[in-house]
This record gives sequence, C-alpha cells and structure tokens, in this order.
Amino acid sequence: MGTATGTTITGGTRTAMRTDDTGGSGLDLRHHGDAEVRDDGAALTDLAVNVRADTPPVWLREEIAGSLSSLAAYPDGRAARAAVAARHGLPVERVLLTAGAAEAFVLLARALKVRRPVVVHPQFTEPEAALRDAGHSVDRVLLREEDGFRLDPAAVPKDADLVVIGNPTNPTSVLHPAGVVAQLARPGRVLVVDEAFMDAVPGEREALAGRTDVPGLVVLRSLTKTWGLAGLRIGYVLAPSEIIAELERAQPLWPVSTPALAAAEACVTPRALAEAGHAAHRITADRAHLVAGLAEFASRGVRVVQPAEGPFVLVGMAGAAAVRRRLRDLGYAVRRGDTFPGLGEEWVRVAVRDRGTANGFLKALSAALP
Repeated sequence: MGTATGTTITGGTRTAMRTDDTGGSGLDLRHHGDAEVRDDGAALTDLAVNVRADTPPVWLREEIAGSLSSLAAYPDGRAARAAVAARHGLPVERVLLTAGAAEAFVLLARALKVRRPVVVHPQFTEPEAALRDAGHSVDRVLLREEDGFRLDPAAVPKDADLVVIGNPTNPTSVLHPAGVVAQLARPGRVLVVDEAFMDAVPGEREALAGRTDVPGLVVLRSLTKTWGLAGLRIGYVLAPSEIIAELERAQPLWPVSTPALAAAEACVTPRALAEAGHAAHRITADRAHLVAGLAEFASRGVRVVQPAEGPFVLVGMAGAAAVRRRLRDLGYAVRRGDTFPGLGEEWVRVAVRDRGTANGFLKALSAALP
C-alpha cells in the first residue's frame, strides 16, 4: 500500500496526517512484545508479553491433547461456537470463532465497506495496520496523558463509520466505563471494542460482551492472554448476525484448528470461568504490588498511568530507551512504548507478574535508572 491521507485528533484539535507503511510517523505498527524477547536470543525474564505466566494449566493442556486423535477430520466448530454463545447468552448467529483476535481485525478491515475508519490511540496497533493493509485511510484520535488517557466520545468525528477502541486498553491499562464507550455507537456506525484483556478485570466490569442493545457493536475477545494460548491462536467475535455473516464470508475454510476449537470450548466452562475469575483477583493484587514498588522511584522521574486495570502497566520515564537496554543487560525484557501512536520514547509497558518476579524487576530497575 502507498501513502494515504488521514487525520489525527488530539484534545479536540484536528490536524492533517500523512500515513505510510509504518503508520504515518515512522511508527512500526507491526512491532509487538514478543520481539523484545526474540531479538538476540538472550535468556530474559519476560515482562514484555501480556500472556499470563504459568499457563496453560495442566487440565487445559490435557483437553487440547485429547483433541489430537481427531486431526484426520476437518475441524467442526459448531460445539465450540455454541459454547461461546451460551457463555455470553447470545444466539450462535452472533458469534464467530477466529484464529486469535488478530484475524478478526483483518476480517473487519477486508469485509466491511467503510468510508472513514477511526482508531482511538494509544492502543493495540494491529487494528490500524490491518485497515491500512486493506487500503483504508485511517484517522486517529489520540488520548492524552494529561487526561489520564481517558476517552472523550466527543473527540471522535461524527461521520466516522467505523471506530475501534480497546477496553481495558493496551498499553495504557485504562478501563473505560462501558457507558462512555457505548456513547460512541450510533446508527450507520460499526463500533469495535477490543476486550482481549477484559477477563483479567475482576467481574469483567465495564464489559460490553453480550450486549445487544448497542447499535453496530462488535466485541472481540481473545483466549490467548489469560490461558497462555498465543501459539494456538484462538479468539472470537460477538456482533449482530449480519456483520458476523459478512466476516464469515471473508474467512477461509476451516480457519480454526481442531485443538483451538477444543480449547475454546474448554475455556468457557463454569470451571474455567471460575479459575479465570480467581486469576483476575490475583493479577489485581500483583499489579498493586508492582505499582507500589514503581512509586518508590517517583523521585527519579518514574511515573505510572493510574488507575491501571489490565495485566500490565504503562510506565513513563526520561531516557526510557536507555533504561530498557540496561534492563535487558540485567535480564529483564519490557515492551517499548514508542511504537504506539500517541506515545513516545519515554514510555515502556511492563507486564504484571508474581511478587517475586516483580521484586527482581524493581531491583533491576533501580540499577538501570540514571
């Protein structure tokens, strides 16, 4: 794709933006956290990838392994689709299983006929990358640090017919109120809410998954984060049946493997949902410990976006690029923040881990800071 013209809206001010294959300002929209632990093969403690540690659990691995005897047959997703639909109280016609949430972004970009897509940043960059790869000119709404990276629905252009936002948002860890996000919906507009990390929020408060009263609502969910299934690729879309039908027509045949279907069915059982709920409370406690430790470095210029509600925190500091390199030398990988539109070189994202790992990281950070 060549260059295209877009718009950036920041704090109600709209300016022209030229978008190219790196996102308009030299940003690598295809950079993701896994690159931080693959660059040089070093043995690093991974705080760059937002997949829950110590997963998948044994019982889930056994469920997946049990599906391997069926590999000679083509995948049949009906049972898994019905299970996901039941989990959210929806008819199966409103559910589409995908090879991770990333596939869903590609399907949306290719299948929907939209004129003015808008992505609310900072957030996961794959939605914009997929839209641009499909030939769309993408406008950005940039949320500001001084506003706590909080959503102002009025900042989104009224004529946007596709709006994408994450909740809780990667990388800011901001959880937007469901009522505020729902204000973005209107007739003639598709509202895409990426809830890949919502199951890491106790009670999934502020979730829109399962809602049928919000016009044009499309909710994306991922099973790779909480259950450690990034290598298996499994997620799903919840949307009006007519949108699901359009996305399904754009999918290749048998897009989700038999093991991934087995995982999807297993991860929405009452047992799994209870375990995910316990994990969410554990993440909340571990995040509070990490944030409290980071607060000890406030006098050295470290700041944390709060309140953080996801399984990661966004941390700002002067000279973050150099600090990140020193942390690598000390055995810790964190996610650079400067590839997210709306952020800069002073930001890093840090995954929430257990207290022992967090303590080791905080000790390394103390040594890495100027």
